[in-house]
Amino acid sequence: MLKIYNTLTRSKQLFVPLVPGRVNMYVCGMTVYDYCHLGHARVMVVFDLVRRWLRACGYAVTYVRNITDIDDKIIRRAQENKEPMGVLTERFIKAMDEDAAALGIEKPDHEPRATQYVKGMLDMIEVLREKGLAYQASDGDVNYAVRKFEGYGKLSGKSLDDLRAGERVEVDMAKQDPLDFVLWKRAKEGEPSWDSPWGKGRPGWHIECSVMSSALLGNHFDIHGGGQDLQFPHHENEIAQSEGAHQCTFVNTWMHNGFVRVDNEKMSKSLGNFFTVREILAKYDPEVVRFFIIRAQYRSPLNYSDHHLDDAKQGLTRLYTALKDFDVAAGDVDWNHPHAAKFRAAMDDDFNTPEAVAVLFELAGDVNKTRSLQQASLLKSLGKVLGLLSRDASYFLQGRQDVTVNPVSGQMTYTGHAPTVKISVPDVGITQLIADRAAARKSRNFVEADRIRKELLDAGIVLEDHPNSPTTWRRS
Repeated sequence: MLKIYNTLTRSKQLFVPLVPGRVNMYVCGMTVYDYCHLGHARVMVVFDLVRRWLRACGYAVTYVRNITDIDDKIIRRAQENKEPMGVLTERFIKAMDEDAAALGIEKPDHEPRATQYVKGMLDMIEVLREKGLAYQASDGDVNYAVRKFEGYGKLSGKSLDDLRAGERVEVDMAKQDPLDFVLWKRAKEGEPSWDSPWGKGRPGWHIECSVMSSALLGNHFDIHGGGQDLQFPHHENEIAQSEGAHQCTFVNTWMHNGFVRVDNEKMSKSLGNFFTVREILAKYDPEVVRFFIIRAQYRSPLNYSDHHLDDAKQGLTRLYTALKDFDVAAGDVDWNHPHAAKFRAAMDDDFNTPEAVAVLFELAGDVNKTRSLQQASLLKSLGKVLGLLSRDASYFLQGRQDVTVNPVSGQMTYTGHAPTVKISVPDVGITQLIADRAAARKSRNFVEADRIRKELLDAGIVLEDHPNSPTTWRRS
């Protein structure tokens, strides 16, 4: 029985979809004017995980994650680069897809772009205007009249009387109220624009998600997600727009993942502690980064540091080490198995991944003790539910990666994982030294054998001898 913390009610609630057996989920995606940072990675991994678990529970899931490809920052960056806006956005959409693929994130079912839905935005704005919830200001912008929507503030817990003009809202003398927000921006010279009943302009940020979600999922759907920073004003404004236009509940369950912190400070460019996914993947295996994100409960802060990434690498190495002697593939999970039942209970408790990962470590310990093929298969299968342990164990332990990042240009090369491919000769130099050591041991030249082992260990290569099979190696 899955329970999810609903930001709207501030409590965990039993999840009951609107249509039995089906779940419709919308998540706010990226504004594509730069490379994705760790905060973006967390959103993508968290809701990839949510979809995976919903499917594991037997639901058919329709997952929509939008792309904002028209925005002040995009326009400004394109002007700075002296390039067409479409060229800029296409480049960073491609980069986003590469980052997501590297982190094992499956593509959403739909990735609508804001520029494809301008007609729908114009239609919704006109409905809001007809209902008296929107007006054209003296500067030509069309604004939403916040105080005319009963219930504004119910998601964030903010009351209109307590809100201040300087709190995350722009002070604009053309507005009837400082809290009102823009639905349609009057065109400025040199900016992209569309024709509208109110003159040439472009949509505001908030209206795009209301329109794209209703177009693809209906006016009322199951789950809406995003980062905690979007709770107010973006998601609050989405509710006002959608419920004001359609006169029905917009979303049943609101989910927000916690902030990313760097050495216990909020990540921000102004503090100089800002990391792109590419910068991190230049240092760490992508699966280690995914494991690092998953180990934290999604609503809690995620504290980034090299120490925490190193710890995640050690933890994932422990799981892969338990699998290294088994030729197993992930399969269907027997949820009656004690470890599987414990894993399921954790995930059903608001996606409690720390507890679910603890089950993986318990199971790895049992595999090491019992050498059970069944237990190893279960470990692999439960890992797959989290998007982990998909590779051959030797592939991970020997430090082989499918992602390379140029530290200067940021260019990423991603070839995709090949979990079913055995790597027989991963590195000619290492293989030759292992053969030389074996020959030295056979001739009882143990001094030379120890010298070779130390040479490899100094290079970060750990040798593991086995009684009835050849020596294997992994990176320390």
